[in-house]
Amino acid sequence: MKTKLLLFAFSLLMTSIRLSAQNQHKIHGVVKDDKDELLPGVTVSLLNAKDSSLYKAAITDVNGTYEIETGINDTCVLSYSSIGFQTKYTAIFILNNIDLSEAAIQLEPETKKLNDVVITTRKPTIDVRADKVVFNVEGSINATGSNALELLQKSPGVMVNNDESISLKGRNGVKIYIDGKMTQLDDKSLAAYLKSIGSNDIEAIEIITNPGSKYDASGNAGIINIRLKKNKKFGTNGNIALGYAQGLTPKANTGFSLNYRNQRINVFSNVSSYLDKHESKLGLYRVQNDTVYDQHTTLENHWKSVDVKAGVDYFANAKNTFGVIVTSNYSNGAFNSNGYTDIYGQSSEQYSKRLESSNNVPGNRTNADFNINYRYADTNETTIGFDADYGLFRGRSESYQPNHYYNPAHDLMYEIINGNNTPTNISIYTAKLDFEHKLWKGKLGYGAKYANVKTDNSFMFYDYPHKDPVVDLSLSNQFVYTENVNAAYVNYNSTFSKWSFQTGLRMEQTNSEGILTRADGQVQDDNYVKRNYLNLFPSLAVSYNLDKNNTVGFNYSRRIDRPDYQDLNPFENKLDQLTYEKGNAFLKPQYTNNLELSYTFKSMINANIGYAHVRDYAVTITDTINGNATFLQKQNIASQNIYSFNISSPLPIRKWWNGYVNFWYNYQVIEGAYNGISLSIKSPSFGGYIQQTFSLGKNYTAEISGWYSGKGLEATWTRKAVGAIDMGIQKRFWDEKASIKLSVSDILHTARFQAISNYGGTYLNINQSRESRIVRLNFSYRFGSNQIKAARQHKTALDSEGSRIK
Repeated sequence: MKTKLLLFAFSLLMTSIRLSAQNQHKIHGVVKDDKDELLPGVTVSLLNAKDSSLYKAAITDVNGTYEIETGINDTCVLSYSSIGFQTKYTAIFILNNIDLSEAAIQLEPETKKLNDVVITTRKPTIDVRADKVVFNVEGSINATGSNALELLQKSPGVMVNNDESISLKGRNGVKIYIDGKMTQLDDKSLAAYLKSIGSNDIEAIEIITNPGSKYDASGNAGIINIRLKKNKKFGTNGNIALGYAQGLTPKANTGFSLNYRNQRINVFSNVSSYLDKHESKLGLYRVQNDTVYDQHTTLENHWKSVDVKAGVDYFANAKNTFGVIVTSNYSNGAFNSNGYTDIYGQSSEQYSKRLESSNNVPGNRTNADFNINYRYADTNETTIGFDADYGLFRGRSESYQPNHYYNPAHDLMYEIINGNNTPTNISIYTAKLDFEHKLWKGKLGYGAKYANVKTDNSFMFYDYPHKDPVVDLSLSNQFVYTENVNAAYVNYNSTFSKWSFQTGLRMEQTNSEGILTRADGQVQDDNYVKRNYLNLFPSLAVSYNLDKNNTVGFNYSRRIDRPDYQDLNPFENKLDQLTYEKGNAFLKPQYTNNLELSYTFKSMINANIGYAHVRDYAVTITDTINGNATFLQKQNIASQNIYSFNISSPLPIRKWWNGYVNFWYNYQVIEGAYNGISLSIKSPSFGGYIQQTFSLGKNYTAEISGWYSGKGLEATWTRKAVGAIDMGIQKRFWDEKASIKLSVSDILHTARFQAISNYGGTYLNINQSRESRIVRLNFSYRFGSNQIKAARQHKTALDSEGSRIK
């Protein structure tokens, strides 16, 4: 009897197990943070909706995904919790023998209020991610009081060169974005604009070495995106910032923001100003045709600028958002140089004469962008984005250049006085449309973009035989350049098992025309260039999780660098009596294929090796004119191969001591020829960045950081090693709403540019000491609501047409 009962009980148990297995169903989804990044380590709990009792829990993996398998048939709710984020709950739902796919969940940073003191989760200063490195400016003491150009110098792997052009990991061609849209400026104008943006206006700097097909194809070294602060809080809030700095000359900055947000609208505004005075010393030793030119010049920049940004987002409902944004920058000031050049024979060492020259260049610049945008997003992860932009750049500049020649007894031999007037007008019209939705087990994105640019440059050259200027018609002209780029892209990304991948293809069709007209109205046919070309730009990114701690990846992208507008402008401009520069209307785009292998350990250590091949590599060539002058012009003369290695990691040493370290190495090979002269250069270079942050108690924090770039190659120049050390201390008070920061940059005054070039019959040795050792004192105070609400993020259409304006 007992045996029969046991057999019966066993039969009932097996039947129950089989029925239970048949009734098992799954709940799965993905969790992201407020920046739309995948979030691992989140606890996902299946709760009873009546009493919140726990049925089952899961943890999101490295891809932010989770899966709960259960046989429960009940009214339930899901909760999502993670340290540093607010716990989030879904709406109540009935679980009834079906698989359930939850829409992507976004968690917001946690804010806790204890005894009226608001403690907000702080971001790490350097955040290493699989696809980019993020420099959180708000978290850096040494960043406070700096401008955007100085912050780029402090950013991992970024180098600001002597001419204020920007390179990334030793590679030129990096494109600078502001809030996801490319700046429409050449190196000089871009540097002036970045100097006008203070650190109090910047949230973070994103360094993206291999952008996907959704991004414009411009920029062979990748993208640096400067993300400005946005309103993230319900209610009314704002911020006031004041700063003073002292180097060789005084500097100051101010900033004020005021924002309002509720469930329907988000109104945001920001006004900031910057007073910048910089002084540097330039030494240029030149040997040409057995003659030595030993130049010593003091360079001064005096600029005042005002930035204004204002906009409104209207949340029509949970799915539809409309927005308008207006940004503008106005700056005016002057560039001045004063110096002398001793001229003597190299072999005889016999002193011949001295040239004393100066250059006074007053001017002003206006940048403005008007944007309208629309975004649709539903709970099924379908998004539609539309942006239309009108951008303008207006530059006005004049120059007065007296040159006096003296004999060895310092008697005046003769004088030559020149001047010029160079107004620039650039108008840019862009529009783009982006779609993204779920497909199979991934996301499909596609879109299109239209861009039209017109740049109008006038150049009036003057001689001063007497007091009144006389126009030199042979050197005065007008250059009009128009460019239309039509683009379309498709992109797909998915994750399955331990694999994740993203692949895409971008097509860009370009139509351009450049016309040079002399001052007498005659079109110069030899400088008329019309081009039409179509290019495809594929991209691929694959990663594989070896286990929970180790991930490997592969990236490939093809990119283009179209010439800066002013590099196409065939004006012949005298920088001084012995130095000329001229654009090249026949300059071609250069193309780059990038390959990269990466390895990530515990989402902390990130290492990669890469290879890049550049076709039609364009460099600035130093040539000779009339036997005694230097001629500068950019030419497509070579191919370039770059082999690189990079490793970076946060350094959490103690609870009160955190840090970050980055090291990079590259090896360049340049092969080409110009005017029958071969060019073959092979050069290694390496550099690093390290930062240490200390919590000292009583709301004091301190920071020390340093960067170093070893001997390297920049076109035909061999640059000597350069680096700097910065230190700072900060005190927070008034319930952490206010802070005061004191910092010193380049303490040892080692950020000096030194380089040598020996090409085209000219030997050049340059030594420039910039005003880099600066003491800064800054105060900031935030007021109003502290209720955190994630801000809407979007990129405008004005992405890729510039960083090319002069």
